[in-house]
Amino acid sequence: MESPTTPKKPRILCLHGGGSNASELKEALKVWPDYVVEKMDPVFINAPFPTNDDDEHFEWYARDETYENFNEGIAYIEERMVELGPFDGVLGKSQGGIVTGVLPGLQKQGLCLTKVGKIQHVIVISGAKLGGITFPGPKLAETAFSSPINIPSLHIFGEHDFAKETAPELVEAYVDPLVIYHHGGHEVPILDEEGLKIMFEFLKKINAIV
Repeated sequence: MESPTTPKKPRILCLHGGGSNASELKEALKVWPDYVVEKMDPVFINAPFPTNDDDEHFEWYARDETYENFNEGIAYIEERMVELGPFDGVLGKSQGGIVTGVLPGLQKQGLCLTKVGKIQHVIVISGAKLGGITFPGPKLAETAFSSPINIPSLHIFGEHDFAKETAPELVEAYVDPLVIYHHGGHEVPILDEEGLKIMFEFLKKINAIV
Protein backbone atom coordinates (compact mmCIF):
# COMPACT_ATOMS: atom_id res chain seq x y z
CA MET A 1 0.00 0.00 0.00
CA GLU A 2 1.24 3.47 -0.88
CA SER A 3 1.93 5.78 2.05
CA PRO A 4 0.17 9.17 2.20
CA THR A 5 3.41 10.83 1.07
CA THR A 6 3.96 8.56 -1.95
CA PRO A 7 2.94 10.35 -5.18
CA LYS A 8 0.25 8.50 -7.11
CA LYS A 9 1.50 7.16 -10.41
CA PRO A 10 -0.73 7.39 -13.48
CA ARG A 11 -2.24 3.94 -14.09
CA ILE A 12 -1.89 3.21 -17.79
CA LEU A 13 -3.56 0.44 -19.79
CA CYS A 14 -1.07 -0.90 -22.36
CA LEU A 15 -2.27 -2.31 -25.70
CA HIS A 16 0.16 -4.34 -27.80
CA GLY A 17 0.37 -4.44 -31.58
CA GLY A 18 -1.59 -6.79 -33.82
CA GLY A 19 0.03 -10.22 -33.94
CA SER A 20 1.82 -9.60 -30.66
CA ASN A 21 0.96 -9.99 -26.97
CA ALA A 22 1.17 -8.28 -23.59
CA SER A 23 4.47 -9.91 -22.64
CA GLU A 24 6.18 -8.74 -25.83
CA LEU A 25 5.09 -5.13 -25.30
CA LYS A 26 6.21 -5.25 -21.67
CA GLU A 27 9.60 -6.52 -22.81
CA ALA A 28 9.83 -3.88 -25.55
CA LEU A 29 9.32 -1.06 -23.06
CA LYS A 30 12.42 -2.21 -21.17
CA VAL A 31 14.54 -0.18 -23.62
CA TRP A 32 13.28 2.89 -21.75
CA PRO A 33 15.23 3.74 -18.60
CA ASP A 34 13.82 2.43 -15.33
CA TYR A 35 13.46 5.98 -14.07
CA VAL A 36 11.00 6.64 -16.93
CA VAL A 37 8.86 3.51 -16.56
CA GLU A 38 8.86 3.83 -12.77
CA LYS A 39 6.88 7.07 -13.12
CA MET A 40 3.98 5.06 -14.55
CA ASP A 41 1.82 2.18 -13.33
CA PRO A 42 1.51 0.16 -16.55
CA VAL A 43 -0.97 -2.72 -16.89
CA PHE A 44 -0.52 -5.00 -19.91
CA ILE A 45 -3.37 -7.05 -21.38
CA ASN A 46 -3.72 -9.39 -24.33
CA ALA A 47 -6.15 -8.58 -27.14
CA PRO A 48 -9.18 -10.88 -27.35
CA PHE A 49 -8.71 -12.38 -30.80
CA PRO A 50 -5.99 -14.97 -31.59
CA THR A 51 -3.99 -14.30 -34.74
CA ASN A 52 -4.30 -17.05 -37.35
CA ASP A 53 -5.23 -19.76 -34.82
CA ASP A 54 -2.13 -18.85 -32.81
CA ASP A 55 -2.93 -19.00 -29.11
CA GLU A 56 0.11 -16.87 -28.16
CA HIS A 57 -0.39 -13.82 -30.40
CA PHE A 58 -3.47 -11.64 -30.62
CA GLU A 59 -5.14 -8.72 -32.36
CA TRP A 60 -7.72 -6.09 -31.39
CA TYR A 61 -9.66 -6.46 -34.65
CA ALA A 62 -9.19 -8.09 -38.05
CA ARG A 63 -6.16 -6.58 -39.78
CA ASP A 64 -7.86 -6.03 -43.12
CA GLU A 65 -10.36 -3.62 -44.63
CA THR A 66 -13.31 -5.36 -42.93
CA TYR A 67 -12.34 -4.30 -39.39
CA GLU A 68 -14.20 -7.41 -38.28
CA ASN A 69 -14.66 -7.63 -34.51
CA PHE A 70 -13.72 -3.98 -33.96
CA ASN A 71 -16.80 -3.26 -31.83
CA GLU A 72 -16.24 -6.45 -29.84
CA GLY A 73 -12.59 -5.54 -29.31
CA ILE A 74 -13.52 -2.12 -27.92
CA ALA A 75 -16.13 -3.70 -25.63
CA TYR A 76 -13.50 -6.14 -24.38
CA ILE A 77 -11.13 -3.27 -23.55
CA GLU A 78 -13.89 -1.64 -21.53
CA GLU A 79 -14.50 -4.90 -19.63
CA ARG A 80 -10.82 -5.13 -18.72
CA MET A 81 -10.73 -1.48 -17.67
CA VAL A 82 -13.65 -2.09 -15.32
CA GLU A 83 -11.97 -5.22 -13.97
CA LEU A 84 -8.42 -3.85 -13.57
CA GLY A 85 -8.96 -0.10 -13.19
CA PRO A 86 -9.46 2.66 -12.59
CA PHE A 87 -7.08 3.87 -15.27
CA ASP A 88 -5.77 7.35 -15.98
CA GLY A 89 -4.49 6.79 -19.50
CA VAL A 90 -3.80 4.36 -22.33
CA LEU A 91 -0.59 3.42 -24.18
CA GLY A 92 -0.64 1.50 -27.42
CA LYS A 93 1.78 0.32 -30.08
CA SER A 94 1.01 -0.24 -33.77
CA GLN A 95 -2.55 -1.68 -33.97
CA GLY A 96 -2.82 -1.03 -30.25
CA GLY A 97 -1.71 2.53 -30.99
CA ILE A 98 -4.45 2.95 -33.58
CA VAL A 99 -6.99 1.81 -31.00
CA THR A 100 -5.44 4.03 -28.31
CA GLY A 101 -5.64 7.07 -30.58
CA VAL A 102 -9.35 6.63 -31.31
CA LEU A 103 -10.57 5.69 -27.81
CA PRO A 104 -10.78 9.23 -26.34
CA GLY A 105 -12.87 10.45 -29.27
CA LEU A 106 -15.21 7.47 -29.09
CA GLN A 107 -15.57 7.98 -25.35
CA LYS A 108 -16.26 11.70 -25.82
CA GLN A 109 -19.06 10.80 -28.26
CA GLY A 110 -20.52 8.35 -25.73
CA LEU A 111 -19.88 5.42 -28.08
CA CYS A 112 -17.68 3.40 -25.73
CA LEU A 113 -16.05 3.31 -22.30
CA THR A 114 -19.22 4.63 -20.67
CA LYS A 115 -18.63 2.45 -17.59
CA VAL A 116 -15.20 3.91 -16.80
CA GLY A 117 -13.71 7.31 -16.06
CA LYS A 118 -12.51 9.70 -18.74
CA ILE A 119 -9.23 8.83 -20.43
CA GLN A 120 -6.89 11.60 -19.29
CA HIS A 121 -3.96 11.03 -21.66
CA VAL A 122 -2.54 8.71 -24.32
CA ILE A 123 0.82 7.47 -25.57
CA VAL A 124 0.74 6.27 -29.18
CA ILE A 125 3.75 4.33 -30.52
CA SER A 126 3.81 3.82 -34.30
CA GLY A 127 0.08 4.42 -34.53
CA ALA A 128 -2.19 6.10 -37.05
CA LYS A 129 -5.55 7.84 -37.31
CA LEU A 130 -8.44 5.43 -37.67
CA GLY A 131 -10.87 6.93 -40.12
CA GLY A 132 -8.03 8.72 -41.90
CA ILE A 133 -6.72 8.37 -45.43
CA THR A 134 -4.84 5.12 -44.91
CA PHE A 135 -7.17 3.45 -42.40
CA PRO A 136 -10.78 4.31 -43.39
CA GLY A 137 -12.03 2.61 -40.26
CA PRO A 138 -15.24 0.92 -39.11
CA LYS A 139 -18.58 2.67 -38.82
CA LEU A 140 -18.21 3.06 -35.03
CA ALA A 141 -15.16 5.29 -35.52
CA GLU A 142 -16.70 7.66 -38.09
CA THR A 143 -17.29 10.52 -35.63
CA ALA A 144 -14.40 9.88 -33.23
CA PHE A 145 -12.38 12.80 -34.62
CA SER A 146 -15.25 15.15 -35.42
CA SER A 147 -13.76 17.62 -32.95
CA PRO A 148 -10.18 18.03 -31.68
CA ILE A 149 -9.21 15.84 -28.74
CA ASN A 150 -8.10 18.00 -25.85
CA ILE A 151 -6.05 15.71 -23.61
CA PRO A 152 -2.26 15.34 -23.30
CA SER A 153 -0.91 13.03 -25.98
CA LEU A 154 2.54 11.68 -26.81
CA HIS A 155 3.17 10.31 -30.30
CA ILE A 156 6.27 8.23 -31.04
CA PHE A 157 7.31 7.13 -34.53
CA GLY A 158 10.50 6.66 -36.49
CA GLU A 159 12.33 7.74 -39.60
CA HIS A 160 12.20 4.17 -40.96
CA ASP A 161 8.77 3.40 -39.53
CA PHE A 162 6.12 2.46 -42.09
CA ALA A 163 3.71 4.40 -39.84
CA LYS A 164 5.59 7.68 -40.34
CA GLU A 165 3.36 8.69 -43.26
CA THR A 166 0.14 8.13 -41.29
CA ALA A 167 1.15 9.01 -37.72
CA PRO A 168 1.14 12.81 -38.33
CA GLU A 169 -2.54 12.68 -39.28
CA LEU A 170 -3.32 11.38 -35.77
CA VAL A 171 -1.01 13.97 -34.20
CA GLU A 172 -3.08 16.71 -35.85
CA ALA A 173 -6.26 15.33 -34.28
CA TYR A 174 -5.03 16.29 -30.81
CA VAL A 175 -5.00 19.83 -29.43
CA ASP A 176 -1.58 19.88 -27.76
CA PRO A 177 0.44 16.83 -28.83
CA LEU A 178 4.06 16.06 -28.07
CA VAL A 179 6.07 14.09 -30.63
CA ILE A 180 9.18 11.94 -30.30
CA TYR A 181 10.57 11.34 -33.79
CA HIS A 182 13.43 8.84 -33.71
CA HIS A 183 15.84 7.35 -36.24
CA GLY A 184 14.58 3.77 -35.97
CA GLY A 185 11.70 1.79 -37.42
CA HIS A 186 8.39 0.31 -36.27
CA GLU A 187 9.50 -0.20 -32.69
CA VAL A 188 9.65 1.10 -29.15
CA PRO A 189 12.77 3.25 -29.47
CA ILE A 190 15.69 3.83 -27.17
CA LEU A 191 15.23 7.42 -26.03
CA ASP A 192 18.05 9.81 -26.86
CA GLU A 193 18.61 13.08 -25.00
CA GLU A 194 15.90 14.92 -26.94
CA GLY A 195 13.49 11.99 -26.62
CA LEU A 196 14.01 11.89 -22.86
CA LYS A 197 13.40 15.62 -22.63
CA ILE A 198 10.07 15.29 -24.44
CA MET A 199 9.13 12.19 -22.44
CA PHE A 200 9.69 13.99 -19.14
CA GLU A 201 7.71 16.99 -20.37
CA PHE A 202 4.82 14.61 -21.04
CA LEU A 203 5.22 12.80 -17.72
CA LYS A 204 5.17 16.13 -15.91
CA LYS A 205 1.87 16.96 -17.62
CA ILE A 206 0.15 13.68 -16.79
CA ASN A 207 1.41 13.50 -13.22
CA ALA A 208 -0.08 16.94 -12.63
CA ILE A 209 -3.58 15.61 -13.40
CA VAL A 210 -3.46 12.26 -11.57
